[in-house]
Amino acid sequence: MAPHRLMLRGFLAGALTVLLAAGCGEPPGAPSAAQEAPGADAPRERLPRGGCLEVITTPTGVRMALVPAGEFVMGGGGADDEKPPHRVRLAAFYIDVTEVTQQSYQALMGRNPSKFQAPDRPVERASWLAAIKYCNMRSMREGLKPCYDPATGACDFSADGYRLPTEAEWEYACRAGTAGAYSFGDDPRGLAAHAWLKDNAAGTTQPVGQKKPNPWGLYDMHGNVAEWCQDLYGESYYAASPPADPPGPASGDERVLRGGSWRWTADACRSAARASEPPGLADVCFGYEAYGFRCVRRGPARR
Repeated sequence: MAPHRLMLRGFLAGALTVLLAAGCGEPPGAPSAAQEAPGADAPRERLPRGGCLEVITTPTGVRMALVPAGEFVMGGGGADDEKPPHRVRLAAFYIDVTEVTQQSYQALMGRNPSKFQAPDRPVERASWLAAIKYCNMRSMREGLKPCYDPATGACDFSADGYRLPTEAEWEYACRAGTAGAYSFGDDPRGLAAHAWLKDNAAGTTQPVGQKKPNPWGLYDMHGNVAEWCQDLYGESYYAASPPADPPGPASGDERVLRGGSWRWTADACRSAARASEPPGLADVCFGYEAYGFRCVRRGPARR
């Protein structure tokens, strides 16, 4: 369960290297976002307030940023399950600029399981299983190949549709070229400007995108709702993790949650902090109001 995974101590120690000029943009020789992007005519923009990644608006109305391929050091010096720090290489991928909102979830799924209901707040009380159903529905609405087998939950990473981020993709996007405890540095007092957490959220979720984004222009990577990842949870998985695009353990009983939430402490909102829950825990009536998610899909292939 999440609480016993969140008694974490210390801050992240470890370097992070992103193979990008000035920490953002596409690496030299990478294809443009117009190649193999979600929707050839999707509107493109630059993220506001300092964001430096290219952004598209998908046919279902969700803004996604193109995270370029790169390399970073994952994990840190906090809890045992964050060790050892290890170098990871990732292919390019698109990621939602904000957590999935209740408006987006209800438009596709026809219902809103959230406790704290408002169209611009993140959907919560959504289980991992509910999140992958949303991913498949979003894929089908856009004419993309769904990633998930609805019977088993198995993920086809070669599909061009939507899925949950791997734990490595999530941390890479959260860090955004940084190596501190948080995407803005090591001082937890900075969370007040970047995150909704126990100290400032007034006991509820808040509308997405209200706090400062991380250096890549992604919002609420710390706090608001803890975000489901694709991976099964493995306490010692980092010791055996492959160096390129790690998919997580092959077996396990729980799925990873990242980023902390409105009801968690500063330490649990660190970039490297890990939590987990059974995938079917949260449901419409009995779910946990601190869990949400955001989606990814594969990026342009190198040519």
